[in-house]
Amino acid sequence: MLKKIDKLLKFSRGTGFRKVHAHCDVPCGIYDTYEAQVCAHTIIRMVGLIEAIPEPSKNEHVHRIARYTKVKEDHAEKLKQEVRILYGDYFKENHFKENSELNSLILEILKLASKTKQEINTSIAQTLLNKTQKLAEIFYKTKGLETLRIPSTYPTGGEIVVHKSPAGEGK
Repeated sequence: MLKKIDKLLKFSRGTGFRKVHAHCDVPCGIYDTYEAQVCAHTIIRMVGLIEAIPEPSKNEHVHRIARYTKVKEDHAEKLKQEVRILYGDYFKENHFKENSELNSLILEILKLASKTKQEINTSIAQTLLNKTQKLAEIFYKTKGLETLRIPSTYPTGGEIVVHKSPAGEGK
């Protein structure tokens, strides 16, 4: 049915359906940094699991290492995608003017995420989480919200940056 409609549109307008990709070109107005923070925690966890495999038996655990590495790399790419969406769709010129470090912070996060794909390095993974949390704080600040750092419930420990409920909400 859609092919017929597409054909009809091409006949009447000269163009058929256009291919679109979105998050979120509507715009939906739904943006957050939570997913990026979870990805950073996942990267730390995978690095820890890989490093915990004893050296002499690493050859016996090639499949496990491959799975951990894939998860680590998938989450690094997902984190990069979340940050690119914030960069391209959410943050506006005034956000960059009000937060002079925002542009360099985003670039640093993207590079660190790439670095976590290249290496098994706890320090880099932890730095990525720290920078992602800093981005979360700036993000919530642009929305006029205060932030809290709450303990995560993840095996990685650490924290998640969340916003305080605006006054009067949640009552």
